[in-house]
Amino acid sequence: MNSSKRILVAPLNWGLGHATRCIPIIHELLRHGHQPYIASDGVALSLLKKEFPHIPAFELPSYKISYAEKGKNFKIKMIWDSPKVLKAMAKEKKAVKRLVKEHGLDGIISDNRLGAYYKKVTCVFITHQLNVLSGNTTWMSSKAHQKIIKKFDACWVPDVKDKPNLTGKLGHLKKSKLKIVYLGPLSRFEKKQLAITNDLMVLLSGPEPQRTMLEEKLLSELQQFEGNILFVKGKIEDEQVVEEIQTPRGKIRHYNFMKSAELENAINQSDRVLCRSGYTTVMDLAKLEKRAFFIPTPGQYEQEYLAKRMQKQGLVPFSSQEDFTVKDLSRIEEFSGLAQFESTTDYSSLFEVFSATDTGALAFSNVNENSEPTSTSLST
Repeated sequence: MNSSKRILVAPLNWGLGHATRCIPIIHELLRHGHQPYIASDGVALSLLKKEFPHIPAFELPSYKISYAEKGKNFKIKMIWDSPKVLKAMAKEKKAVKRLVKEHGLDGIISDNRLGAYYKKVTCVFITHQLNVLSGNTTWMSSKAHQKIIKKFDACWVPDVKDKPNLTGKLGHLKKSKLKIVYLGPLSRFEKKQLAITNDLMVLLSGPEPQRTMLEEKLLSELQQFEGNILFVKGKIEDEQVVEEIQTPRGKIRHYNFMKSAELENAINQSDRVLCRSGYTTVMDLAKLEKRAFFIPTPGQYEQEYLAKRMQKQGLVPFSSQEDFTVKDLSRIEEFSGLAQFESTTDYSSLFEVFSATDTGALAFSNVNENSEPTSTSLST
């Protein structure tokens, strides 16, 4: 790049995954001499402000997304909330337009924020869901999502283009006119050779009330786990709180949250990880080559699909939230765990989209879309 650009990075506030996978993007923008700006809401915004305290940050209108207490009501709850989301999107578009004008922004990177778009600057959409699974309405939800993506100048998918890959049918279309660039899996972490100090790490995130419901269930079930447990609740608060409790067969050390560097070490120091099957978590575990056990969020089709897919491939076992017991963790030994993908994305070329006149052409220029994985056990 010949000149510095002012780029707004705006992740969706739906759990922490959209925000955390934007962290490596923000680091690359800084490394290439650009000025990132951050915009989101809720815990996603709080997390990024803690990670990047010196970067300008702005609050966007909240989509106010929450899950149904029962998984079978997930789709109904989403349909019920859709007018609220559409209203928030309209407010979001106005807020983004104002930010572009007030701060002279050159471009926008939206991670699944549907209204983080302004036609007078280059706009990129990040998603791993080119297909949005919703049961018997998948065709409709997928087409609606693709219609929104089409407005953007490029679509960055955090996966590899060919087989084997991590997203399967979520991130791959048989035919498409979308301007898609496959980045390779995105993770803020690096694998380290550290001594194992945690027999099990519990890593929670996601919208309420399901996050709290799983936390309460696991705190009860894990009383009978033999060994030391590190339990990260995924609650972004003003101050970090650490508590330790003794169990009949070990101890549990609780953290309300951890920042990236501390969390990176903690996962590297953990023998096994118990967590949701959100895609950002899957990418992080693959980068760190960890053995894991998944409990998908009830009713969330994407997480259920990923969990079933990983189990079918012999990589990671899973259980429903309702049926999980501590005895299920012994199944981890029967699976191989996740393997790392080597990404060769040229960020210099990738960011040229923000200084291009023909954004459609430069969205693809010199970017290696076929990052080669080191494992051959994954396939669509």
